[in-house]
Amino acid sequence: MMRNPEQTIGNLIDKQGVAFISSVDEEGFPNTKAMLPPRKREGIKVFYFSTNTSSMRVQQYKSNPKACLYFCDKRFFRGVMLKGTVEVLEDKESKEMIWQEGDTMYYSKGVADPDYCVLRITIHSGRFYSQFKSEDFNV
Repeated sequence: MMRNPEQTIGNLIDKQGVAFISSVDEEGFPNTKAMLPPRKREGIKVFYFSTNTSSMRVQQYKSNPKACLYFCDKRFFRGVMLKGTVEVLEDKESKEMIWQEGDTMYYSKGVADPDYCVLRITIHSGRFYSQFKSEDFNV
């Protein structure tokens, strides 16, 4: 059993260059895609990602807010799956909170670009895999 899940999982997450995020499509099937790491996180409870408002994934989250995040440390063959719900945030404060220099490469109109939004994912539970064992936990 993990002594400090937030620290153990947080350290794993912070060292990864990619995050896998899943949504549920209109037929009820999971859809997974690789994304850049979260722009911000609050422990292992809340994660913030930037994305395009016009994306298929945003439309799926608006229809069904269930989501899954997965982070994998391939060097030590361990990973964590986090389950929760997504809010699509389009307010100025949320967008400014995670805006980074160079984001105009993705959102040419800057922080006010209507095709720029924030995914706020609130986690309720997860499953950690390490040393050939899995462990469920609540957040």
